Amino acid sequence: MAAPHYNRHSFRDYLSLLLLFLPPVLFAGLLLGYRGAPQLGWQPDFPFLPWQFWAMGLFGGVATVGGVLDWRYHRDPLHLNISKKEREAEALALGAGGLPMFVLMWLAMWSERPALYLVPIVVVLVYTVVAICYDEFVFHLRRCGRQETLYHRLLVLGNGLAWLAWFHFIYY
Repeated sequence: MAAPHYNRHSFRDYLSLLLLFLPPVLFAGLLLGYRGAPQLGWQPDFPFLPWQFWAMGLFGGVATVGGVLDWRYHRDPLHLNISKKEREAEALALGAGGLPMFVLMWLAMWSERPALYLVPIVVVLVYTVVAICYDEFVFHLRRCGRQETLYHRLLVLGNGLAWLAWFHFIYY
């Protein structure tokens, strides 16, 4: 009788899941920590915050669900076919694009002169879009089926719309 097969996931697998939740948790924590700041427009009555924050929560939630579904999809032994180059491309998009973008947007939101951050934000945005397109067109275009494509679209579109809402809050 054969021993039961257990899925063993490395720390790196769970690190990618942790990194998926880091931006929304960090943003929510920072938002709560600064809730008394007048720049946020925090009100005592519902809806408490400007509409852009609600849009960020909604679309960021959609992106997170897409990311979790994609993460789970690739933990299925039938769908573990992710190359090292693909993992590196995704890490570059997230690490060299997403993290600097988060920091720049947060700094711009609190700056008295957010226009100073506009060019760096656009540069990082262009880099991030190129990195995401590279990942999607080089690694996913031919390989992904309908299910995985849906997860990627939820992730990318959700993050894009959440970013647009945040950008609107800062620069409107």
